[in-house]
Formats: sequence, C-alpha cells, structure tokens
Amino acid sequence: MAKILQIETATAICSVALSINGETISFKEEKGQNLHAANLTLFIDEVLKTAGVSYQELDAVAVSKGPGSYTGLRIGVSTAKGLCYALDKPLIAIETLEMMAAGYLMENPDYSGLICPMIDARRMEVYTSIFDRSLNVITSTEAKIIDETSFTDYLTQQTVTFLGDGAAKCAEVLTHQNAKFDEANFNAATYMSWLANEAFSNSKFEDVAYFEPFYLKDFVVTQSKKQQAQG
Repeated sequence: MAKILQIETATAICSVALSINGETISFKEEKGQNLHAANLTLFIDEVLKTAGVSYQELDAVAVSKGPGSYTGLRIGVSTAKGLCYALDKPLIAIETLEMMAAGYLMENPDYSGLICPMIDARRMEVYTSIFDRSLNVITSTEAKIIDETSFTDYLTQQTVTFLGDGAAKCAEVLTHQNAKFDEANFNAATYMSWLANEAFSNSKFEDVAYFEPFYLKDFVVTQSKKQQAQG
C-alpha cells in the first residue's frame, strides 16, 4: 500500500494530506497570510499522528509544484525535498492547476464541460489552463490577463467552469451564458491523492537535489515608496 504525504502551498491556503493507494485518510488545512512557514511542519505532524503513520512508513512525498505564490511554493517544495532527503523517499511533483481540475471532477463526476482553474496573480492577471473532463490539457499553463473577450472560442461551444482564487475576480467580466463559477476550494492537498498515486505507480519521480517549483514568472522584488525615495 502506497502511503504518500501530500503538500499544497501554492496559494494562501496551507494544506496537507496523507493518502493510501489514492484515498485520502487524513487531512489538515488553513487559510491565511504568511501561514506556511509557521504551520506547515505542524500540519504534517498532525496529519501523520491522526492517521497513526510514522515518517519512516511513508513511501513518498508529493508536493504541488505550481504555478502560484513564489513564497508559498518555495516553502512547500523546500519542506518536501528536506523530508525526501532525510527519509530517503522519492519526490512526486503535481501540477497545481491539474490538481484543481482533478478536484473539481472528483466532486462533480457527471460534469461534461471544460474546466478552467485560475490562481490569482495580480490585478486582472491569473495563472490558468483549460482541461477537459478526462484531464487532457486543452490550453497550456500561462499567465493571462482576463477581459470580456477571454475564452470566447470555448464559451461559444460549451460550458466552461472557472474555479480557484483567480476566478472570483474574473466573474464580473466573464459574463457569457456558458461561463460557470465554482467558489469551492480546490487548492487542497486531498485532491492530489489520485494523481500522486498514479505518479507513484508509474515511478514518476523528481530529482530531489535539483527539482525546483514551476514559478511560471520570475519573482520580482518591489520597493516601497520610502525605499524609492531613499534610492
């Protein structure tokens, strides 16, 4: 039985789950700013303790690889790599948008339209991709600025369900009758279970030493007005 610890920190939600053979058996999450650094390892301890599973009994560690928050991804991936190195366990990386789409299909198994997960970037920009109900990639992951013409080619043909923290801010401009919005949280480590188990079964592992998150965009350090004035 594959016991996989799963970590999701791509957004403001800090989420940890433990799965056995693709089924979540223990889960912990909390939403808030700057939670990851202080709470991630505590959540991991709690999830394992609740399930009665020791660190040594784990078969692998899976982590949401992005895109998403630069800081959140860095903390999640660093923690996952540290555990894999210390325990000599394989590392599994799950694409964050695919995880979100998989979660939606898990909760809506009869859905037949397209799924468009969105992660908030800034202003009207989101990290996004489109999947069909078989999780085939229809459009590749990109940073996209959303306006009233976005996704028109797809919306004129069928229902597109938008989800994630980036979708809410797009609801006012994406007003096509085929545009649907789901406000549930799909940035949850529990929705990684099936994907992580599939990766484990196929020995799809990352190089622990060299793996890096999928940031999509370079991290930009911004200066405050006071710093700019001093410069």
